[in-house]
Amino acid sequence: MSLIIAGRFETFPAAETAAQRLFANGFVEEDVTLFFVNPSGQHARFPIGGDVHTDKGAGAAPKGAGKGVTIGAVIGAIIGAAIFAVFKAPLFVSVVAAGVGAYIGSLAGAMSHTKQKPNTAAQAEEPTRTSGVLVAVHVSPETHDRAASILRESGGLDIERASGRWKQGRWSDFDPLKPPQPVKEFAQPRA
Repeated sequence: MSLIIAGRFETFPAAETAAQRLFANGFVEEDVTLFFVNPSGQHARFPIGGDVHTDKGAGAAPKGAGKGVTIGAVIGAIIGAAIFAVFKAPLFVSVVAAGVGAYIGSLAGAMSHTKQKPNTAAQAEEPTRTSGVLVAVHVSPETHDRAASILRESGGLDIERASGRWKQGRWSDFDPLKPPQPVKEFAQPRA
């Protein structure tokens, strides 16, 4: 595994300027790479899009749908039986009413178990990666601080440290979903 220092920039020209400063300070081209990190949720980890199989707030939706199907089918069957008894309607009406009740119940049950989490202190503890242009530098323990300083002085945001695979001049195992490990001494205060 290689030691990597990276800084996020808002534009490619700003990132390219930082790379030029790294080159001017002794870093070689095969140890510096630039790439864009998409916004959260837009990394296309699945064929139909998205980053995760199930959103955190929707994890309990199947359980709610199951409850809703049962309750809705019972209520629909009761309504269908009442229609059958009062209006002498065919038995088919009871079956359709039970099916409609089950369908409506599954929707209501799934929605009732889908929650949007409010912003909490617990969420603030797990940092997420912000979209932007990342300048990553393959460093040694001796050049670690110099690279971080150059990235910060060049306007780099969210300076981070990582351990990863560096192959053919790029960070080959970069994972945009993995929370960044900030370099505390180069942290930028957030507003």
